[in-house]
Amino acid sequence: MAASKTTLKTLFGVYGVIHRRTLLLPSTLRCPVILSTRSIYERDYRRPGQPPDTRWPWQKIRFDFSKGVEGIKKHIGLLKDEFVQRWTGPEGRPLIEHMLEQTRVQWEFRGPESLNQWVVSSDQEIGGRSEAYIKLGRNNTTCLLYGTLCSTPPRDGETRYSGYCTLRSKQPLASFDRKKQYDWSSFNTLHMRIRGDGRPWMVNVSAETFFSHQRDDIYSYFLYTRGGPYWQDVKIPFSKFFLSSRGRIQDDQHVLWLDKVKSIGFTLGDKADGPFQLEIDFIGLCNDLAHTEEFAYELYKRNPEV
Repeated sequence: MAASKTTLKTLFGVYGVIHRRTLLLPSTLRCPVILSTRSIYERDYRRPGQPPDTRWPWQKIRFDFSKGVEGIKKHIGLLKDEFVQRWTGPEGRPLIEHMLEQTRVQWEFRGPESLNQWVVSSDQEIGGRSEAYIKLGRNNTTCLLYGTLCSTPPRDGETRYSGYCTLRSKQPLASFDRKKQYDWSSFNTLHMRIRGDGRPWMVNVSAETFFSHQRDDIYSYFLYTRGGPYWQDVKIPFSKFFLSSRGRIQDDQHVLWLDKVKSIGFTLGDKADGPFQLEIDFIGLCNDLAHTEEFAYELYKRNPEV
């Protein structure tokens, strides 16, 4: 790409500069093209009205020697625990126990430290008015997600829709901040015990992807709460989860990679303004032998027969 500059005179007598880019054919290209890496990588979401953040990633880090020493001690301890677990078996359990496992409780809430594994967000990040909070329930044995939903969009001239609240689990980290994934390949059903207020929710499961442009891909399914004082046991087969990206359901569906699960989340966006509440007892997995379905949606053949 070559740029040419043309100077024009406007109606108000002010000279303006117009930059034009011309496409260079391979035969006319004499030197290698140099592109800025900042323009290649996709930027994160920027709230309307805010200037873009042009700093490099290392410019956003605040270096501290004392925190660095504490971090080294912490990660060396985690590395030691990893070696011990490898000698014992998968996830620190005997191999025979891991192979014969039929149920597993992945998340339960039995203290304030269990809430540190979760992140709460709402449309306040884009200028909305919804509020979401998390705390321990009665007897400190459950997780209570509550707040207020407001679907009024911010008056910034760009945002058209608003009104959502989310709860998402953090991705586990190994020593030296290496990302880990959950291995759910031995199970086929998601089992939860919840108590809601009658609102419909969306359950989102995020898995590790191969390409970087698939980082926004999530698998979702609906969660309907009954309301009232009674607990509700919900079982959702993983074959029912459908692929979506940035809020849009994809035409080309794929099976969820259960051996590379990163996180799970809950999203509320039913456009019913007012208070909401969702209480979670535990989130687990089970292997339902009566469920034999692999995927509930149409799969396109990659190499169709002629």
